[in-house]
Amino acid sequence: MADYPTPHINATPDDFGKVVLMPGDPLRSEFIAKTYLDGARLVNNVRGVQGYTGKWKGKTVSVMASGMGMPSIGIYSYELFRFFGVEAILRVGSAGALQPNVRTRDLVLGMGASANSSYADQYRLGGTFAPLCDFGLLEIAASVCREKGSRFHAGNLMSTDHFYNDDPEANRRYADMGILAVEMEAAALYLNAARLGKKALAICTVSDHIMTGENLSAAERQTGFGEMAEIALDTAARFLGDVL
Repeated sequence: MADYPTPHINATPDDFGKVVLMPGDPLRSEFIAKTYLDGARLVNNVRGVQGYTGKWKGKTVSVMASGMGMPSIGIYSYELFRFFGVEAILRVGSAGALQPNVRTRDLVLGMGASANSSYADQYRLGGTFAPLCDFGLLEIAASVCREKGSRFHAGNLMSTDHFYNDDPEANRRYADMGILAVEMEAAALYLNAARLGKKALAICTVSDHIMTGENLSAAERQTGFGEMAEIALDTAARFLGDVL
């Protein structure tokens, strides 16, 4: 008996490309599909979590929302990796900067993803496991950013369970440890990829600066998101051409 459809994805492995872009918001999934993909077709809409598959520069690529937070992306990325034959997932989302040299609209490529989550406890590893991206995807994404002239930084993200944190000094302590930016999903994605022998990378647009209070307008966020989406799609296409 097939392991699909799952409770969260009503599709078959043939419905997905080998690389999936994962924004948090289902409407951003729809935006990427309808703006950039040729022949995009809806392949999943369970709980309104839209997934599409189409072509970008001749390569089959999918885009599907992850929802917010590590439990949510943990479910969707696990099912895509485990049951639908997906080999690589690129998270595309927003992040809040912590370092003075990281500006709004910059891109952050997550080399690693620290976390205040208990997601990794399920592996019973003891000590501390460091969730890392796939170097091949990181190398491609950095090259694409350079070719496009996009400002980017590569380093450690902080994946937090707390959008509203009762500890007012938490972000300062993360900044003191060199964390570039805070987001809410990358660590779970990287842990799933590590456990299942797959590949993952978080590409984030800086939407606000947590330490200074600077933030982008709605229009600026949309422009920055488009740049990030194109970089992720080019990364996916090059990866598919080079590796798969």
